[in-house]
Amino acid sequence: MKPRVIVTRRWPAKVESILTERFDAVLNVDDVPMTAAELASAFQTHDAILPTVSDRLPASVFPSGDCRTRLLANFGVGFSHIDVAAARERGITVTNTPGVLTDCTADIAMSLLLSVARRTGEGERQLRAGAWKGWCPTHLIGTKVSGKKLGIIGMGRIGKAMACRAHFGFGMDIVFYNRSRIDDDMTRSMSARQLPSIEAVLAESDFVSLHCPGGAENKHLMDEARLSAMKPTAFLINTARGDVVDEIALVRALDKGVIAGAGLDVYAEEPAVARGLLDRENVVLLPHLGSATAETREAMGMKALDNLTAFFEGKAAPDRVV
Repeated sequence: MKPRVIVTRRWPAKVESILTERFDAVLNVDDVPMTAAELASAFQTHDAILPTVSDRLPASVFPSGDCRTRLLANFGVGFSHIDVAAARERGITVTNTPGVLTDCTADIAMSLLLSVARRTGEGERQLRAGAWKGWCPTHLIGTKVSGKKLGIIGMGRIGKAMACRAHFGFGMDIVFYNRSRIDDDMTRSMSARQLPSIEAVLAESDFVSLHCPGGAENKHLMDEARLSAMKPTAFLINTARGDVVDEIALVRALDKGVIAGAGLDVYAEEPAVARGLLDRENVVLLPHLGSATAETREAMGMKALDNLTAFFEGKAAPDRVV
């Protein structure tokens, strides 16, 4: 008998086709997010659950007693939406899909940096509204990007990819903070400097880009104190996880001119976005597009499929995190 698996959202068609061939797969054809009650029920009726970042799996969703589910094959590299301790306690394996979304997420981070610095969102809205009066020397003056200093918080795969785009594409100087020591060919080729603290990076940087994991350890990593440690001319870019930034503190910082602006692709309570962010022209907002290319989403699905297949063949899942 084929393992019974449930897919919480629509996945790329090619991946869903293979899933239905290899497994007794329940697909979400209407692409309506599952409720907490439906997710809780799935633990009793399916051998594997295939969640995405939009599915919250706190400890309260996990069954208190025995359950049928043995694997959570996550569609995405981040897994802060899953209570991994609750999974571990119940002997449930958790996998993710690292590596395949590195370039596309770095592309979006660079897009946000350029957009907020050069005020392209404001310009497009003005033009589409028919409010553009023509070129003039003082119209929508932005901030130069080339040659400025970029601070990276979290120099993993995506952080390095972002640094490469900024340094080799725009001649930016790179400083970064990472919990472990980074000394490799890539960082040396950019003359990137590792600084001893987040605060040291914030104090030097014209742009700060976040590339660290979400979850309890990094919740509100960028709080009021750290936002205040940035230059008043600096911009914050976040393509990591929404909870890494204290959004209330960010709104206050923007209101008071503590920083110059922000570019965000992720939010603490997605799909809800803080009103104080929506109302500001010096904030560029994207609807979680980091991995949103056809090639990347299909690759993510295939990677999750590889984890799923290996697990039920009795092999070690390639991307096991728990």
